[in-house]
Amino acid sequence: MSSVALNFETDIIIIGSGFAGLAAAIEAAEAGASVQVLEKMMAPGGNSIISDGGIAAPGTSYQEAAGISDSPELMYQDMIAAGQGLNYPDLVKTVTEGAREAFLWSRDYLGVKYKNRVDIFGGHSVARCYTPEDVSGSALIKRQLVRLKELHVPIRLGIFVESLIQDEGRVTGVRLIEGYRYSKPGHEIQQTLTAAKAVIVASGGFGSDVAFRQAQDPRLGSSMLSTNKPFATAEILKECIRIGANPIQLSHIQLGPWTSPDEIGFGAGPLFGDYVVLPYGLILDPETCNRFVNELTDRSLLAEAILRRKHPVIGITDEAGVHTAGWDLSRPLAKGVVKTYDTLDELAEAYGMDPSTSKAAVERFNCSIESGIDEDFQKPILKEAGPLNRPPFYAMRIWPKVHHTMGGVQIDTSARVIHRDQYPIPGLYAAGEVTGGVHGACRLGSCAITECLVMGRIAGRKAAI
Repeated sequence: MSSVALNFETDIIIIGSGFAGLAAAIEAAEAGASVQVLEKMMAPGGNSIISDGGIAAPGTSYQEAAGISDSPELMYQDMIAAGQGLNYPDLVKTVTEGAREAFLWSRDYLGVKYKNRVDIFGGHSVARCYTPEDVSGSALIKRQLVRLKELHVPIRLGIFVESLIQDEGRVTGVRLIEGYRYSKPGHEIQQTLTAAKAVIVASGGFGSDVAFRQAQDPRLGSSMLSTNKPFATAEILKECIRIGANPIQLSHIQLGPWTSPDEIGFGAGPLFGDYVVLPYGLILDPETCNRFVNELTDRSLLAEAILRRKHPVIGITDEAGVHTAGWDLSRPLAKGVVKTYDTLDELAEAYGMDPSTSKAAVERFNCSIESGIDEDFQKPILKEAGPLNRPPFYAMRIWPKVHHTMGGVQIDTSARVIHRDQYPIPGLYAAGEVTGGVHGACRLGSCAITECLVMGRIAGRKAAI
């Protein structure tokens, strides 16, 4: 590796090009600051680009049209409940009060097109989640990149940040490697890039950093798969900690309880598991052939319930459930992750279940649907849900994967990174999954993008002052 001292200068350096980093870049540039976005991979978007793109917000016209009463206060209560009270209240309040504006910003300012529907996911007390038409985070990333091109903000790719630079305690820039290729060492060039105003860290979580995540939760070794891209690692988080940033709640690592062990990465299965099975179907333990959990509980409780089975479980719905959910399942069906069966007997035999016992479990679940009350597990019965009795029946094996890291560096409501001695580190801001405190013990579905946009925009505006 050659070492060349090349000095550049900009007002603001942003590390990471996912939802939070690009939101920060747009706001900072709109405020008149010069900005450079540094991305270690050779394409922008990070983990954000492979998400389903769902965003949560209360008080929208979509909810009004559906007759749903919601508010920032109710969303706040839901997030605190799921987070087991470990959330930092001021951060949650900032996110929930800014959620509607962030959603409208993505739709009306950036031009993201959303489906004309509002969905509920586990742990939310009402439907408040919105999904792009193509069911992908790329919808938002592409629109953010279009705006940044209009603002003449460079997105520098293949840039690996080695360290943060400080001058008398203030973060003034970064040491970086240009020409970085993930897992392919080459002829990189070391550089120093200085920032006149601030560095914003938006480097994402550490879900694929097996050694670091296992140090926080010993259960999460290499045998536990992840929905994340392999480059979702902890180096920038550790660098922030090295210069004094306070690490909080690092052991709270969320497992996606709607993924399939029959595919790698995020895959196609979550569309079926999260959007169809959990709201409109049921999950059976193939050993007991019975339900064991409220399928619409929050992600943490659901994942832990599945892990206690010690083997994959079976998510089931029928043709009516798929129709009611209204999602295109062609991709998971084509991959063979989701399978169809003409009868419940065929489905049971395919997964080694006793047909009579599993059919009895489905029949009992159907009684709960018809009565509107789940006496066994208190699952909320959605008004549009119906009994599972219309073939074909759809099924998928489900086993959790590492999905989201709730912990990270401590920030305040201005997105300033907080030192372990509880003062803001001058010149250092952070937003998105690299931060902690917003979600506590468990993140509710679709709240990550909300957080990224709300806190990313705040970071960009504050850093530009």
